[in-house]
Amino acid sequence: MYSAIRRNKVNTVLIMVVFLLILAGLGLLAAYLYRNVWLAVIIFGAALGYALLQYFMADRQALAMTGARRIEKADDPRLYRIVENLSIATGTPMPQVYIIDDPAPNAFATGRDPEHAVVAATTGILDLLTDAELEGVMAHELGHVRNYDIRVSLIVYGLVVAVGLLADFFLRMALFAPRGNNNNPGGIVLLVFGLIAMVIAPLLAALVQMAISRQREYLADATGALTTRHPEALASALHKLSQNGQPLRRQSTSMAHMWIADPLKPGLVARLFSTHPPIPDRIRRLLKMGGEF
Repeated sequence: MYSAIRRNKVNTVLIMVVFLLILAGLGLLAAYLYRNVWLAVIIFGAALGYALLQYFMADRQALAMTGARRIEKADDPRLYRIVENLSIATGTPMPQVYIIDDPAPNAFATGRDPEHAVVAATTGILDLLTDAELEGVMAHELGHVRNYDIRVSLIVYGLVVAVGLLADFFLRMALFAPRGNNNNPGGIVLLVFGLIAMVIAPLLAALVQMAISRQREYLADATGALTTRHPEALASALHKLSQNGQPLRRQSTSMAHMWIADPLKPGLVARLFSTHPPIPDRIRRLLKMGGEF
C-alpha cells in the first residue's frame, strides 16, 4: 500500500510535467509556423496557469458537474456516521460528505490529498444498499483517499478536459488564420491538426482514463476490504450495482474514472474503453480475500 501511495505521488508530478511539456511543444510549433515567439510564451503560460487551476479547483468542478450538495450529520446521519467511523478507524482526516440527488446507484471520492478530500454518494446507492454494503463502498472511496488515488484522478480529470480545449483551440486558430499562400502554410497545417485532434481527442481521453483507473479500482477494493474486514459486503454491493446500474442523469466522460461503477450508458464502445475493470473480476478478488481472513 505504501509503495502504491509513493507511485501515485510520483505519477502526479510526472503527469503535470508531461502535460506542460506537450503544451510547450505545441506552443513552439505554433510560434514556428506563425513566426511569432510570443505564441509559445502565451500557450506555455496558459498551460501552467491551467495546470495550477485544475490542481486546486477540479474537485469543485467535479462536484458542480454532478449537482452534489454538502451535508452534515443531521442531514443524513446514516451516511455521515459511516464515513466518520471509517475515518476514525483508519486515522484518516474526516472528508467532506456530499449527496447527489440521482436514482443511479454510484459514489466517488475527489480532492488533492486526505486533508482536502470529498466523498459523495447518490440517493440511488443509499436506497439500494444495506448498512454493511454501504460501509464497504465508503471504505472503498476512503481507500482512494488514503492511497492518493484522488490526486491522480483529479489531474487526469483536468487533462481530459484539456484535450478537448486544446483541440478546439487549434481548430479556431486554423479557421481564423491566413491561408492560401506558400509563405504562410501555418493555417493549413493547424486546420488539419485541429480536425485530427478533434477526432482523436475522445479516444485519447478514454485511453488515458482506462490506463490510470483500472488498477486503482482493484487497489481501492482491497484497501476497503482490509479496512472493514468484510470483503463479502463490498462484493455484495458491487453485485447490486451491476444488477441495478443505470446511467447518471448528469454524465461526463471526463470524470467517469472517479466513480465506483461506470456512470456512462452501456454499449460496445463503452465496454471496450471502460475506465473500470469488470465487476465480476472485482467480486472474485474480494471473495478470495474473504476466504483468506
